Amino acid sequence: MITTADRLQTVEEYYFSRKLREVRGLMAEGKPIINMGIGSPDLAPSHQVLKAMQDAVLDDGAHQYQSYQGLPEFRQAIVEFYANKYGVSLNPTNEVLPLMGSKEGIMHISLAFLNPGDEALIPNPGYPTYSSVTNLIGAVPKYYDLIAENSWFPDIRALEKQDLSKVKIMWLSYPHMPTGASANKQQFKTLVDFAKRHDILLVNDNPYSFVLNDAPTSILSVEGAKEVAIELNSLSKTFNMAGWRVGMVLGNENHLNAILKVKSNMDSGMFYGIQKGAIAALKSGQDWFDEFNAVYKKRQQLMFQLVEKLNCVYDKNAVGMFVWAKLPAGASSSEKFIDTILYDKSIFITPGTIFGSNGEGYIRFSLCVTEDKIKEATERF
Repeated sequence: MITTADRLQTVEEYYFSRKLREVRGLMAEGKPIINMGIGSPDLAPSHQVLKAMQDAVLDDGAHQYQSYQGLPEFRQAIVEFYANKYGVSLNPTNEVLPLMGSKEGIMHISLAFLNPGDEALIPNPGYPTYSSVTNLIGAVPKYYDLIAENSWFPDIRALEKQDLSKVKIMWLSYPHMPTGASANKQQFKTLVDFAKRHDILLVNDNPYSFVLNDAPTSILSVEGAKEVAIELNSLSKTFNMAGWRVGMVLGNENHLNAILKVKSNMDSGMFYGIQKGAIAALKSGQDWFDEFNAVYKKRQQLMFQLVEKLNCVYDKNAVGMFVWAKLPAGASSSEKFIDTILYDKSIFITPGTIFGSNGEGYIRFSLCVTEDKIKEATERF
């Protein structure tokens, strides 16, 4: 009998992988399911991006293996984007590393910096992959609380009362997923100072900067942040390129060289045409961002109407492509609440519990749904 590795006992199948099988089963039975659970952009990349990718496939060498570090012009485009949008100065030679989506970076970073038994500070609520990857490599998740009363920002004084001697990494995600909370430059400085005091590597996962957000911010904009911080970013949400799998990690040369040691043993470079499309995306003008956010703003206003119809409470100032809502008084649990709606109204909403225990009592709506579908969902109530 062939047995699996012990590490598989530390994780479960990803919630959306499992739940969407159930949703597809309901659809196969003829249920008119409206999926408001997944943050997968339903809009297309710009014409310029598609044309750049299409033209590139005819270039000499387009179908050969590519550099593990990406095309020099791709790294340069990332550097210019960070300078223009975040006011961050980066060296294209050694402070930028393209990734096949930022999700793979979570694994690469964890393998590069965590030994078995080391601890990683993980937000509760937060992206579930931080925990699962930490478990898979034999490190120990150490959760820190994020609560509405503290604007979903960590309580540094409470953290410093704990034993942090084994902590090597602290995962951050601002703008925060799933709540949509933002962090300003002063808050990032507080985190950088904390990391310096305790020799902790900060990793800010930053794919939602430009979705319904007037003040995109990078942790790397804080003076001295590169000593203790790296940042993951992605083209998935900002440029509707989720299926292209284009991301990047940014930071100082030593940190990125460690990540490259892992990455270069796990893939053989990003497809040339995708890189060319990504370059075109990063050079998009302000019109792209204005039009993109106009669509999401209309959807958000309609989604607020649905949330209000469910008697849920939400923050109108939250950013990103989700609406994070508190359940009405008397609701027993997030998962029971969303299952009732799924079975009675054929609408799939994400329960807050998949993001951690502090997600209990909350649900999350995705804005990756057409206006007509949001209106239809509202009418079902």
